Amino acid sequence: MTAATPAGAPPGPPGRLEEVADGTYAYIQPEGGWCVSNAGILLEPGRGGRPVLVDTAATRARARALRAALRGLTPDRPRLIVNTHFHGDHTFGNAELAGPGTVVVAHERTRTEMAAAGLGLTGLWPGVDWGDIQLVLPEMTYRQQLTVHQGDRVIELIHPGSAHTTNDTLVWLPRERVLFAGDVVLPGCTPFVLMGSVAGSLDTLRLLRGLDPLTVVGGHGPVSGPEALVGTEAYFHWLQETAAKGRAAGLTPLQLAREAGPGEFGGLLDPERLVANLHRAYSELDGEPLGQELDVIGIFGEMVTYNGGVLPRSHA
Repeated sequence: MTAATPAGAPPGPPGRLEEVADGTYAYIQPEGGWCVSNAGILLEPGRGGRPVLVDTAATRARARALRAALRGLTPDRPRLIVNTHFHGDHTFGNAELAGPGTVVVAHERTRTEMAAAGLGLTGLWPGVDWGDIQLVLPEMTYRQQLTVHQGDRVIELIHPGSAHTTNDTLVWLPRERVLFAGDVVLPGCTPFVLMGSVAGSLDTLRLLRGLDPLTVVGGHGPVSGPEALVGTEAYFHWLQETAAKGRAAGLTPLQLAREAGPGEFGGLLDPERLVANLHRAYSELDGEPLGQELDVIGIFGEMVTYNGGVLPRSHA
């Protein structure tokens, strides 16, 4: 991969807590671009007790900032950390946030993919100050669905199939109607399914609309409502239509991305993801299995090319 690689963008603004239901907090890290991810803090309503944490940030410094925000709510370390998928910007902070007795839980493929990926994400942005990261794998895994009881609160962990990745976990609070969607939903950001599925994402979005959430906390971007599901669906329908036309015209995904551009979705962060998403759409048009492994490094290089030969900025 050839690119004019910047030394690394300065870190973005610090995270902030937003209470989205009683004892339910979204930890939002603006602006939500590459590796600047959100998290969730679930306190046991009315009782105190050890919290449940959803994701743990990318760098050691950001994980420590999340830990400080958690300490502002409770002196207790999490009894449970849920990783919504294997990408390091959601899991590298596990070691910083875990304490004695903390259990890290995720889909079974998340553990496998985390172990295989290791700290490889750090190599894509060498200019980021990642800190001394210690990889902590999930020690409890599930296959389809897992119910966690936190006092009177029910927390449903749902694996939807292949969406953002092949190992996503949706964190659903049915009483509060709050959905922590991980990177399946990215309000204000371009969706990204290089390691997942376009068709599977649409199936997942239908599932999410059926849950009827009141509040949606995406893996990146601001807190939203169900309109985020509608907008994400519209993007994937547009992507499928664009890919079908481009493939029929004999264009490569990179050529098509340059010709078509982001269309009505030009206001979303990280528009270079279009190249990767078109590769995934082409794979599905070719009849390959949903989530079929693609050349991630090569396609990332094409995203750099689409971006004018410059590595996409990360403010992690």
